[in-house]
Amino acid sequence: MPSEAQARITINRMLEEAGWRFLPDPDGRRENIICEHRVTGRAFAPSQDLGKDFEHAPSGFVDYVLLNTDQRPVAVTEAKRESIDPLTGKEQARSYAESLGVSHIFLSNGLVHYYWNLRQGNPVKVSRFLPLDQLGKAAEWRPDPARLAAVTVDENYIAVSQDAAWLSYSPADRALVMVNKKIRLLRDYQVLGMRELQKAVSLALIRFLFEMATGTGKTLLAAAIAKLYLRTENAMRVLFLVDRLELETQAWKNFNAYLANDGISTVIYKQKRRDWMQAQVVVTTIQSLAARNRFLHEFAPTDFQLIISDEAHRTISGNNRAIFEYFVGAKLGLTATPKDYLKGVSDQARQNDPREYERRLLLDTYRTFGSDDGKPTFRYTLLDAVQHVPPYLCNPVTLDARTDITTQMLSDEGYTVTVPANEDGQEQELVFGKKDYERKFFSDETNLSFVRCFLDNAKCDPITGEVGKTIMFAVSRKHATKLVTLLNEEATRRWPKEYGAGSTFAVQVTSDIPGAQQMTIDFASNYLNGNCDSDSGGRGRKSS
Repeated sequence: MPSEAQARITINRMLEEAGWRFLPDPDGRRENIICEHRVTGRAFAPSQDLGKDFEHAPSGFVDYVLLNTDQRPVAVTEAKRESIDPLTGKEQARSYAESLGVSHIFLSNGLVHYYWNLRQGNPVKVSRFLPLDQLGKAAEWRPDPARLAAVTVDENYIAVSQDAAWLSYSPADRALVMVNKKIRLLRDYQVLGMRELQKAVSLALIRFLFEMATGTGKTLLAAAIAKLYLRTENAMRVLFLVDRLELETQAWKNFNAYLANDGISTVIYKQKRRDWMQAQVVVTTIQSLAARNRFLHEFAPTDFQLIISDEAHRTISGNNRAIFEYFVGAKLGLTATPKDYLKGVSDQARQNDPREYERRLLLDTYRTFGSDDGKPTFRYTLLDAVQHVPPYLCNPVTLDARTDITTQMLSDEGYTVTVPANEDGQEQELVFGKKDYERKFFSDETNLSFVRCFLDNAKCDPITGEVGKTIMFAVSRKHATKLVTLLNEEATRRWPKEYGAGSTFAVQVTSDIPGAQQMTIDFASNYLNGNCDSDSGGRGRKSS
């Protein structure tokens, strides 16, 4: 069985690669690694023979103690043999680190390595040891919840970042500047959300969940929270995670529009892979970090002190969970649809199937973001927005586009199909439910019914009669292709003059379509297809 001594050969090399030194270097810098006695605290003499197995050294267990530039301990490394999980040394390392007054711990068996900041949650797996300068930055960062909670946040919090003279303008000038400079005021519920976060921070919480309906300005609120953390020095850098390319560009544009004039720079990680560290806000897709485990090799766990997850229920799913937990900063989840995977799970069920309970726990949005009681840090629902005076959102309108097939698929019994006899002469009945639509069961009749129902009831331009710009969500990419084809064919039939050529009524915007990201930008700017002139003189404002 490999001994700890063999594991330490790898650990020694990795420490030296990270810039730690066992001996003075040619520039005269002193060594910054010592082997410290586990019990007595005495340093081992360089000539002392410890044998081949450090775990059974006569004087006790051996640790690495890493020193700062002033020769004071800054971190400890707990070494285990390769056959032992390094996490087994977690509590020993904690005790030793606390006795030395340090908060940084490395746990390693030569094959698997963890970094742990005692002030920031749990150990996270790493592919390398952090160098002194990164530990130094982490050590310099001292969150001050009281300072963050003391900031007065009102509707002008982002406006003054966009225009420093905003508060000096007269009401008439403000109305003009607001249009010309696209000034954004925080709405009343967004201010309330900021204050709820401040309350949570004052209770020493570092995980927060904001459950907000689509269209209620989560990105604006995220920018305000990022500013709050950066300006109170509760964060030196913020990571904003999204799960789609088009949201990456959109978030970058919005953060720049809200914060750039206030000296807070925002970059898209993959466009600034060499100098992203110069920015205070880094926007990236979760997929960019996941590719080839890039998050392990190009980032340190301490690089961000605030991680904001857009569409948080997706960020923690599957392998993304490892990325989310890798960074040790405060974590804020934004979502309109949090997943409560523990709802209805009894204590008995937990005991009967602990593995299933653990799986649900890892996927549960509320528990992941510190809302163990199932109540988010802040909640603003569709109903809240609809009932606000004046209303911020309107209730959706339900239209009946069911066919006989979909009616049966939506029923408890499902839609039954009899499969013709096979070689054995046996007929087989297959039952499809609502989740099988366009996955296991396909119906052109139903898709056409959807399309015609939409066109019969769509809101149209009062002058030209042209259908207004619309987003239609599909089950899959293939389903999107089908819907776009049917929409264009039906539009050609109904409006041959306007859409008889070019197949431009509807376009597919999915990640496999070239230029899809620009299409989303054009859609938001009213420049994606359409025949009507926009109020600002653009090329068009109708798109589907």
